[in-house]
Amino acid sequence: MAKKTRIKAKLKKGIITVKAMAKHEMLGHREAKKAKKELNFITYMTATVNDKLVYEVSTSQFLSKNPYIKFKFKGANKGDKVIISWVDLKGTTQVSTGKIK
Repeated sequence: MAKKTRIKAKLKKGIITVKAMAKHEMLGHREAKKAKKELNFITYMTATVNDKLVYEVSTSQFLSKNPYIKFKFKGANKGDKVIISWVDLKGTTQVSTGKIK
């Protein structure tokens, strides 16, 4: 079972910087074959704040294990919650929440 995504979000001069690390093996074709495991990697990831989509990406097998993402946006305040969710190839979903500091 996947562990939660670690999220750090900071507000500075009106811009929120989010740094997040998703815990996932990210097994591409080569890695899965070598480890004799099933192919599985994160395929889609989103981030929302106050029901507003602030980050969206379709991913592939070419991200590293435990992928790290960083993005910036405007329009939120300290104390607001950043919700990051992702879906992998097997259909497993993970939703994690962090607070803007």
